Amino acid sequence: MSSILTSGPSRTPSLTDLDDRARDIFRRIVESYLETGEPVGSRTLSRGGVQLSPASIRNTMQDLAVLGLLDSPHTSAGRMPTHAGLRLFVDGLLEVGDVGESERREIDARLSVHGRNFDEALNEASSILSGLAGGAGMVVSPVREAGVKHVEFVALGPDQALAVMVFEDGQVENRLMRLSPGLTPSALQEASNFLAARLRGRTLVQAQAEIRTELQQARSELNQAAARLVEDGLAAWGGGEDAERALIVRGRANLLNDPATAGDLARVQRLFDDLEQKEQLIGLLDGVRDAQGVRIFIGAETRLFSLSGSAVIAAPYMTGRQKVLGAIGVIGPARLNYARVIPLVDYTARVLGRMLDG
Repeated sequence: MSSILTSGPSRTPSLTDLDDRARDIFRRIVESYLETGEPVGSRTLSRGGVQLSPASIRNTMQDLAVLGLLDSPHTSAGRMPTHAGLRLFVDGLLEVGDVGESERREIDARLSVHGRNFDEALNEASSILSGLAGGAGMVVSPVREAGVKHVEFVALGPDQALAVMVFEDGQVENRLMRLSPGLTPSALQEASNFLAARLRGRTLVQAQAEIRTELQQARSELNQAAARLVEDGLAAWGGGEDAERALIVRGRANLLNDPATAGDLARVQRLFDDLEQKEQLIGLLDGVRDAQGVRIFIGAETRLFSLSGSAVIAAPYMTGRQKVLGAIGVIGPARLNYARVIPLVDYTARVLGRMLDG
C-alpha cells in the first residue's frame, strides 16, 4: 500500500543517523512499547531475537537516548520512545496496512444510513472512530460557504421546533430546538420571516454578525419571543468563526480502558483538559485541511498537547472535486496503535466526504 502520510514538523534525527543495529533495536523497542505500554529492557530484546549480548544492546540503547529518541522512567527501568522517537518511527519505520474488509463494511453501512444529513453523518463518523480506533473520535463541522436559499422554523410540539436551512448548493441542515413556554405560531413565523429576508443568498459567515447587530435594533419591532428564537437559531446553526463551529467528540471513556493510561490519572485528566480546548482543537484540525493525507501530531509538537503528551491522527474529508469540507481524527495517548488507526481515519474521512457530497 502506498504511503498516506504527510508528516508534521520534525526536529528528530534522521534514520540515516542510525546504523542497521541501532535501527533494528530502535524499531523493536518502539513496536514493543506501542503494543504493551511498558518500557523495554535489554534482556527482553536479547530474548526476542536480537543476536547481541544484553551489554551490547544497552550500549546501543544509550546511544539512542543520547540522540533524544529513547528515555527511561527511572534508572533501573528499560527504555521507551520519546515523542521525538515516536515521530521518527512514524515517519520512517512504520508499516501502515489497510482497513479490514469487515471494518470497511461497517463504516460504509453506518455512514450510508445518514446520507447527506450533516448532523447525523458527523456524529456517526465520530462514534465510528471512537469505537474502532479505541481513542476519542473527533469531527469538526464544515465551514458553510454556500448561500442560504430558504430558512424556516417548524413547530413539532409545545416545547420543540425544527430549524430548517436550505443552502444554494442543495444541502439541508436541520436543528432540533427547545421552545420557550407559550411561544405562539405567529412568533415562529415572524422569526422565520426575519431570518429568511436577511440570510437569503448570503453565507452564514457573511450574515451572522450583521444579523446580531440588526437584531438589537429590531427588538422593539420584533415579538420578544421571536427575537429570542432568532438568537437561538443562529446559535444552533453556528458555522461562523472557529469558536462557533461544532466540534463533535465521542469516546472519552475509551481513554480509560488502557491500563497503562488509566494508571496515570493526572495525565488522563490533562488529556481530558485537552479535549475541552475547543477553539485550539478546531484550529489544529483546520490546519489539516491543507494536507493531502493523514496528519499526525505527537505531544509537544503542538502547544495544546505539551503537558498531557496526547497524540492526534487526523485527515481532511472532502468532496469528489477535492474541495475540503472539514477534518476528522482520533485523539489519545501518544501510545496509539498508529498502524491500525491511520488507515481507519483515512478511510472514514474518504467515506464521510462521499456521503456528504451525495
